[in-house]
Amino acid sequence: MSENFNIAALMEAQAAERPYQRAVVFPAGRDPEGHIAWTELTFEALNRLTDAYARGLLKMGVKRGDLTSLLIRPSLQYIPLVFAIFKIGAIPVMIDPGMGLKRFLKCLQHAAPRVLIAEPMVFRFTALGFGRSALKSVEIKLATGSSWFAKNVYEERVESDEPFHPVEVKRDDLAAILFTSGSTGPAKGVLYTHGILHTQTGLIRDMYGIQGGEIDLACFGLFGLFSMAIGMTVVIPEIDQTKLATADPAKVVQALQEQACTSAFGSPAVWKRVAPYCLEHHIRLPRLNRILSSGAPVPVSMHRDFAQILNPQAEFHAPYGATESLPVATLGSHEILSETAERTLNGEGICVGYPVSSIEVRIVKISDEPIERWSPEIEMPQGQIGEICVGGPMVTRAYDREPGFTAAAKIAVDPGLITNRVAGDVDLLHRIGDVGYIDEKGRLWFCGRKAHRVQLRDGSLLFPVNCEAIFNQHPAVARTALVGVEGEPVLVVELKPGQAQTEALKTEILQLGQSCKSTQAIRRLLYHPGFPVDVRHNAKIDREVLAAWARHQK
Repeated sequence: MSENFNIAALMEAQAAERPYQRAVVFPAGRDPEGHIAWTELTFEALNRLTDAYARGLLKMGVKRGDLTSLLIRPSLQYIPLVFAIFKIGAIPVMIDPGMGLKRFLKCLQHAAPRVLIAEPMVFRFTALGFGRSALKSVEIKLATGSSWFAKNVYEERVESDEPFHPVEVKRDDLAAILFTSGSTGPAKGVLYTHGILHTQTGLIRDMYGIQGGEIDLACFGLFGLFSMAIGMTVVIPEIDQTKLATADPAKVVQALQEQACTSAFGSPAVWKRVAPYCLEHHIRLPRLNRILSSGAPVPVSMHRDFAQILNPQAEFHAPYGATESLPVATLGSHEILSETAERTLNGEGICVGYPVSSIEVRIVKISDEPIERWSPEIEMPQGQIGEICVGGPMVTRAYDREPGFTAAAKIAVDPGLITNRVAGDVDLLHRIGDVGYIDEKGRLWFCGRKAHRVQLRDGSLLFPVNCEAIFNQHPAVARTALVGVEGEPVLVVELKPGQAQTEALKTEILQLGQSCKSTQAIRRLLYHPGFPVDVRHNAKIDREVLAAWARHQK
């Protein structure tokens, strides 16, 4: 019998192995004393509920292969509903609602789903004509509550004592479409196969030594699916996951402590708030074995802060990757603080770690043109900065009906030219769109987005991450962003709260740049009240917006 690669089969296996372990824990309000009232599902209960939702979806006409867009908030029912979609062989379409309504509707219209599962308010808006053109493809409308315009997906579930096993799928069958955040360029639908999801789940488990039975705080709901497939209990904190930059750190810490979490995942925007809160209130988190954070670079200062908060054996990890290729590399805070932090502060970039075993990383010459086929001549020598390209079983092969973007991001590789020691021959490389280099130990270093490089009038290049690390060390600086204005490098500075924007301080900050050869050309500084950031993780600086703003400043 052939292996069933349906990702829902992993959850079903966990339900058989650990039926009475809690699978998902969700805050359902507070009691009169202000304590969080937690609700929960065991793995057995979650699997039964998933089966009931799967039968209900079939009853309502959802079938295998149907594109199914979800526009719903995290809830106790969210994860079983997503697994139900996988179980029947439908294809979830994940679009970040935080990207802004206009861009969201554009993505929805491009995806053209047959099924829409959304909050009741979405259908109220569309009934008034708002965004209706984006829903022209939708034939089945399902709401997560009472609605005049759609059936309640939860109430339509069908209970039965007979198990509903996931439909059989192959490794290369389409599993899901995940849209990029659109923080650099248009948002694009990334085609995920069931094989890729399987590979990612195993890699994440093995990279961090995760054991079934651990308890994971998921500050980004989608990653809770991976945790549950590994056998972890997933705890959803009492925060708005579309506004992580304003998350209440007290609520994150409360969830970690009350649920005795051993692991946690979240954007740097979350941990940026949690760290000072813990230090200010003398809070330690000794039960946490690891923190995973991705979506934006993690500053050295954050690693230093959590070294004081976590137990000595625990580590803060910043796994590196992209929607199209995850994970690529990882490095723990122990090695960062003991070996690479000083180099980062000296302007050498951020070390994102050792490439995972089954991925092949190559650095190629920086170019904005498509590269149709791999050639050794385009590869950069060790230690020199170029564009980061990756290949392997967790790397996606195409965007949804976007041949132009696919051609710009993929490089075909002839047989035998690139062979990975674990995965074998690589036939395709994905251009991540980041620049970096490989060091003498085989570690990957990140120097910023390719689109954010600053080309000076003499043709030389400055890389934002390298340069900004020099200026971010000033005690008055919250963060900086390097942008180019007509061939001139401009440093945009966001100061810490309460700091006055004086000319003397401006001179002082710029003087830091004279200590490093790569930043000596930076002579202009602009203060900015608060940087725009990406919508998904609320942490990645939107340099395109800042560059446009800087062009209009005197």
